[in-house]
Order: sequence, then C-alpha cells, then structure tokens
Amino acid sequence: MLSRTADILSSLQGQPGGLSQTEIGEKVNLPRSTVSRLLLALEELGYVSALGPRGPYRLGPEIIAMSMSARRSVLNELRPFLESLSRQVNETVDLSILENGRAVFLDQVVSDHRLRAVSAVGDSFPLHACANGKAMLASMDPASLDIALSSPLEKFTVNTITSVRNLRRELAEIIRNGVSIDNEEHSPGICAVGAVLPSIYGDVLAVSIPVPTQRFTGEEERLSSALIECVKEATAWAGALPA
Repeated sequence: MLSRTADILSSLQGQPGGLSQTEIGEKVNLPRSTVSRLLLALEELGYVSALGPRGPYRLGPEIIAMSMSARRSVLNELRPFLESLSRQVNETVDLSILENGRAVFLDQVVSDHRLRAVSAVGDSFPLHACANGKAMLASMDPASLDIALSSPLEKFTVNTITSVRNLRRELAEIIRNGVSIDNEEHSPGICAVGAVLPSIYGDVLAVSIPVPTQRFTGEEERLSSALIECVKEATAWAGALPA
C-alpha cells in the first residue's frame, strides 16, 4: 500500500496542471477504484488537492510544505561549500535546481569584483544554454533527456548550441569530464563552468561559477578543478551523514 501511495505522489511531480484519476491510473498501473481510494486518503491528509469535484489532482499543501522545508535544509547544508569555493576562486558561485525543465537559481555567493556575473535567486534559465543546465542534461537518463530535447533549442547568442546532435556530443564530453562550460551561450560577455551534485541530495542540483569573459579565458582548467573538488567535498560530507 505504501509503495502504491508513493507511486501516485511521484506521478504528480512536475504536473502543475494536475492529472485525472484515469491518467494517474495509467501512470501507476492501478485500477481506478484503487486510485480513487488512495487519492481520497491523500486528499484528507493534504498530500494531494483536487482542482474540481473529480479532479484533476495535483500535489497538496503538505507535500509542498515538506518540499520547502527540505530545500531550506539543503541550502543550509551546502552554503559553506559555496562560500568556500567562492573564496578559493574569487568569483561568484551559484546553486541551481532542475525545476519544470529549467535551471532555477536557489542560492548565490557574490564575489567582491566590481565587474561580476550576478543573477537573482529565483531566476530560471534554459538548460541547453547555460553551464549548470548542460550539467543537468548530462546527468539525465536517456528517456528524460529525449523529453528535455524534444522542443526546438532557442538561440540566445551566436554561440548558443541549437543543434540537438551537437548538444548531445557535448553532453557526452561533459559526462567524461564531470564539468560543463558555457562559452557566452546565454549572455554575451559571460562564461561559466558547472557541475551537478550527487543524487544523495534528492533534487537535481548544480553548482556553477559564472565569470565575465575577460577573466574566464585561460582560467577554465583552474575553475573546473576547483568546482569538481567542491562537488567531491559536498558529496563526501553528505555521504557521511547518518541515514
């Protein structure tokens, strides 16, 4: 019963418009009567909410509250690693999350440089055109990647990769190297390196170092090495936590 309930909740992830009972049943391969009974129990607990008398259903306020609490906990845990990396490279460091097919900024440690790259927390970026987004794409399973690349890739600068074939080739290189590079692909004058954090943190998270191009050129290897070491340290620390 617990696994069935978990399957229903999982089916509603990334579905802001909700799903009908029939759609949920098809996703979790359960009879409609079972789905109806479980949804009723989940709705009473606040884990799902119905947009109408018969649905569609989406994740409820209790799940959202738990998700926000877990996210704040992750931010508190990762902040020291972001600050340490920023001090080491003397550049801005960003933390982002994969959400609704985009890279959304959760946290940022801003450098002391007068000329620096800064994005507001809550801003979102297309995955194919930024370092953190490409690192996220490289971490996806084949089916999820196919979905993520099913829409046309928008061109933001002359360097934006809009060919799915070329992007897949670069993603293979990112998997080999463990780090992605944004070569002025979203914003002219801004480059970046990015890497995903381990799945031990739950959501798909990425750390990136955005740098004005004039300070980035020739520093790619140094920034990439520092970023990879930061990810390793965060991974080791999270792995040492009691379950």
